[in-house]
Amino acid sequence: MTKAQVYIRLKKAILDPQGETIKTGLSHLGFKGIADCRMGKMVEITLETYNKTKAKAEVEEMCKKLLANPIIEDFEVVIK
Repeated sequence: MTKAQVYIRLKKAILDPQGETIKTGLSHLGFKGIADCRMGKMVEITLETYNKTKAKAEVEEMCKKLLANPIIEDFEVVIK
């Protein structure tokens, strides 16, 4: 079995209101020096293969077809 973690975030050019709200909230709580905050999501997938190269290619295809919106989101696949 191979475990993949997919990190999906809005592209830098896309406004991230959730990230801005978190940044403002942290500032109000006394945390200073936060230049930027971006919110994202993580999807963990376990595949029935031990071939890490094949697993990464398959998960990247999943991202392109369903998990991420390539117009506004970037994704990163990490194979464990």
